[in-house]
Amino acid sequence: MLALNRNFLRGSYPPLVTPFRSGAVDYDAYARMVERQVTEGSHGIVVNGTTAEPSTLSIEERNELVRLAVQTARGRVPVVAATGSQSHADTIELTAAAEKAGADAVLVVTPYFIRPPQRGLVEYYVDIGRRTRLPMLIYHIPGRAAVSVEAATLERIAERAPNLVGMKHAANDLALVTQVLARMGNDFCIFVGLEELSFPMMAIGACGLMNAAGNLNPRRSRRCARMYSPSASPPRVPRTTRCSSSTRRSSSTPILRRSNT
Repeated sequence: MLALNRNFLRGSYPPLVTPFRSGAVDYDAYARMVERQVTEGSHGIVVNGTTAEPSTLSIEERNELVRLAVQTARGRVPVVAATGSQSHADTIELTAAAEKAGADAVLVVTPYFIRPPQRGLVEYYVDIGRRTRLPMLIYHIPGRAAVSVEAATLERIAERAPNLVGMKHAANDLALVTQVLARMGNDFCIFVGLEELSFPMMAIGACGLMNAAGNLNPRRSRRCARMYSPSASPPRVPRTTRCSSSTRRSSSTPILRRSNT
């Protein structure tokens, strides 16, 4: 697994909403939102997560939001680009564009509605991982994607994709957190994806929050994350050190939907 800066992928990383004006993405408002997250202390930001309603955006719009977020953040906080899609081809294109734009990591959702078997998920993520040098997190949201990822599957992916460094877990399944950390070690980054599970999930080993509530009150989300993740640093987290890998296998080693009318 990639060796990461100890402050990277820790703490509060709010998934930003996508502002619209007159049916079009309001990029000026988005830049202001990024700046607010930086100044109010978020440890990082997520672009094009579920909260951003990316399935209603074009590939060009998603790529421009990543580019703008990186440009606005100016290295003061890491930018995690959510590049997953139902389409393998679109995921490849979005991931390549995010890396070119200067994103610090990618968050790739399980292919939704398709319901691939576990062996299919392994091949899917191994292929995506081989196409980028960026740290990769899996977005596990079975309630929306209609597919679950098992702990053994994550381990099989990590064996072949050393840039798999974590996951966002948006499900009422605390047992999976324990199972994954037991297999992958405590350096494997598990982010809480459901607000109501913030405390219990971090109490058993999650590294931080990727909660939509961070859009409303970044400072409070930051304080919550730091309370249970002491390694989470203040703002201006340095970017990841993507310079080495290891084979550790233990713990030591305005917000509107686009109108359809």
